[in-house]
Amino acid sequence: MLKVAVIGAGSIGRHHVRNYHEIPNVDLVGVSDVNEAQAAQVAGAFGNTPHFADFESMLTEVKPDLVSICVPTQNHYEVAKIVISHGINLLIEKPISETVEQARDLIALAENAGVKLTVGHIERFNPAVIELKKHLDEKRLGKVFRIQARRMGPFPARIRDVGVVIDLATHDLDMIRYVLDDEIVRLYAETAQGINTDREDIMDCVLRTSGNVIGMLNINWMTPTKIRELSIIGARGMYTVNYLTQDLYFYENDVIDDRWDTLGILTGVGEGNVTKFRLSRQEPLRAELEHFISAVQNNNTPLVTGEDGLKALMLANALVQSGIDRKVAHFDA
Repeated sequence: MLKVAVIGAGSIGRHHVRNYHEIPNVDLVGVSDVNEAQAAQVAGAFGNTPHFADFESMLTEVKPDLVSICVPTQNHYEVAKIVISHGINLLIEKPISETVEQARDLIALAENAGVKLTVGHIERFNPAVIELKKHLDEKRLGKVFRIQARRMGPFPARIRDVGVVIDLATHDLDMIRYVLDDEIVRLYAETAQGINTDREDIMDCVLRTSGNVIGMLNINWMTPTKIRELSIIGARGMYTVNYLTQDLYFYENDVIDDRWDTLGILTGVGEGNVTKFRLSRQEPLRAELEHFISAVQNNNTPLVTGEDGLKALMLANALVQSGIDRKVAHFDA
């Protein structure tokens, strides 16, 4: 039975604590937060787990095998370095760190220490994404032409240390790489500020992958309703994922019959059948934690590696800079 702990008892950390408490065959041994009252409240709500104001004291006293790091992004690097120095496997909520240099250092430190490092790119564990990935890997869509992500909603009061690109667009940058099994080689972003005084709240991006797929990202904190969607257009139709409802649809292409010469000009793509796939819904965070627990227990490589977290951060930083400079960013495949 693995001993697990959570560093950071805010809105995200609380859900990690809840899931660890509910997952069988793991022992939740500690919750820490610089706000000790917050740590006590969250720990007490789930099994009267021991709580700590100092996470290093927790690591020394309860000696967990695995921890979730759910502190603000600006603290990821320093906290993760200390966790690794204790020889403890770690899940870092995305983004992996503030800077690319920090991310590379954490990856190297974890490898040298022989501990497993994963990053909380949770959308990979959404049942609709799992099914979509299977269909794309089986080439059911044929050649892929375009991918579009829409991630919008009201401003989250809990966010203070990053803009909308680092907080939200990192999800979709990782999704593009993951579901297409392809790398982004070019991107351009337009950004604007409407709520934050020093960071972007709106970002629209156009990009291209090494496989010549065109991508569009529409990300903001200004939409009064929450939208989380991904659509992919290919030779045989279009897949659409609704992350919130965990639904996957396939809109099939239907070729117009051009047996009559007078209709030849209309030959092309028409509307075909629409399929909604029957999926077993699950909480993606629960699936993510169970996957990482299994990876640690069985000495397997996690689905999301430190390198995946690094690439998402690198691309997100490029989006922010592109929005500032109004320049296209290029990357090697």
